[in-house]
Amino acid sequence: MSETHATAPVFPPGRYGRRREGGRRRLAPVLAIVTFVVVISGITYAYYDKFGQTDYTADIIGWSIPSDTEMVVEFRVRVPAGGAAMCMVRARDYDGFEVGRQAVTVRAGDGGGAVEVSQPVKTESKASVGDVMGCRAAG
Repeated sequence: MSETHATAPVFPPGRYGRRREGGRRRLAPVLAIVTFVVVISGITYAYYDKFGQTDYTADIIGWSIPSDTEMVVEFRVRVPAGGAAMCMVRARDYDGFEVGRQAVTVRAGDGGGAVEVSQPVKTESKASVGDVMGCRAAG
């Protein structure tokens, strides 16, 4: 039994052009990856700064249904001192379809903090669920 060791191929001189050595060029892929990471990080920061954590957070306390054409949504919203929040409150029917929507402005109390609101929402049919879609700075 004989063993054969792999060796580099030998090409006739001048037939296949100049041969490069085995060293790989790694600068371009590394530079591309670093650029990609920097760009993605910048976009992530910009979107988080614009749409991330806000000072206007709302929590549902509950809701009541006084009639087939009205729902009262009770919620608590945190508003910074001296600020006001614009909250969008909606009522949905049993199937989840929106049957009423109301924008409400909530002003901060002394020193800011949580403000409890009870907001009636007119509906086009009987509602079963009330919620706050979101709050943002009013103005």
